[in-house]
Amino acid sequence: MGLLNGVAAYGMWGLVPLFWPLLKPAGAGEILAHRMTWSLAFVAVALLFVRRWAWAGELLRQPRRLALVTVAAAVITVNWGVYIWAVNSGHVVEASLGYFINPLVTIAMGVLLLKERLRPAQWVAVATGFAAVLVLTVGYGRPPWISLCLAFSFATYGLVKKKVNLGGVESLAAETAIQFLPALGYLLWLGSRGESTFTTEGFGHSALLAATGVVTAVPLVCFGASAIRVPLSTLGLLQYLAPVFQFLLGILYFGEAMPPERWAGFALVWLALSLLTWDALRTARRTARALREQLNRAGAGVPPVKGDVAAREQGIVASGSPAPGATGGAPEQRDVGAAKP
Repeated sequence: MGLLNGVAAYGMWGLVPLFWPLLKPAGAGEILAHRMTWSLAFVAVALLFVRRWAWAGELLRQPRRLALVTVAAAVITVNWGVYIWAVNSGHVVEASLGYFINPLVTIAMGVLLLKERLRPAQWVAVATGFAAVLVLTVGYGRPPWISLCLAFSFATYGLVKKKVNLGGVESLAAETAIQFLPALGYLLWLGSRGESTFTTEGFGHSALLAATGVVTAVPLVCFGASAIRVPLSTLGLLQYLAPVFQFLLGILYFGEAMPPERWAGFALVWLALSLLTWDALRTARRTARALREQLNRAGAGVPPVKGDVAAREQGIVASGSPAPGATGGAPEQRDVGAAKP
């Protein structure tokens, strides 16, 4: 059941490019504002139903965490806005690239900001990703700004959420609460100028704009149900379903062009991700084996050896999954579901 929930969550995030064009003629700014507004309404009802409000009082008494939530809200606003604009402007493939390269950007940020140490395979993966960006810059005739903006905003969001340490639904509620007043103000301003489409395009259009809250929250609920039932390494692999679906939709459904230079750039990105995944799985297996040996020695009364300590220092937790920083922040995957497109 956990695996099915995970597939459902990432599948819905992967198919969401089919939804945003349905909201035209609303512009990206109006869609974004409605998404913020209706997401808060949806999660507020959900939290009211399950009676989970204690975290809100604790958050309000912690100014530093509240400030971090505000930063997260600002960053995810950029991420959502760019993604909606990209899809409705015919850049679905470039948007999918942003989520392909996000793990590589997360690793690079870990090195630059958190002074984390990488294994050789991770260095090769990051270098290959950088080469891919150069190739794609040639292919597009410009840097892939949409991809880079999505990747860096998403990676920053994950870094901030790691510090905040809130659950997915609670985090989404806090972030959309911060977004609510600016979003509502923008919608009222549009209405005062006669530029709002909410009441001028019929009931169906209004219902679709209100459904942006459901489209945002339902995958997150499925993700939360999956995160507590399946290994983190499995979630790390499932996360690639979303950009794969987006990439296929961009080519097969929206008919976006893929000249040879772009294929070459994407191939380098996929090679980098393959190296990253192989290294993570290999390290997890080695560490699990070392920990089993350590437990066996402990049961026999033998003290741990230096290699056991070294294994722990490489950033591996007892579950056999990468610890924070070992593969660019994989453990944050439990929370970043709120940031998905």
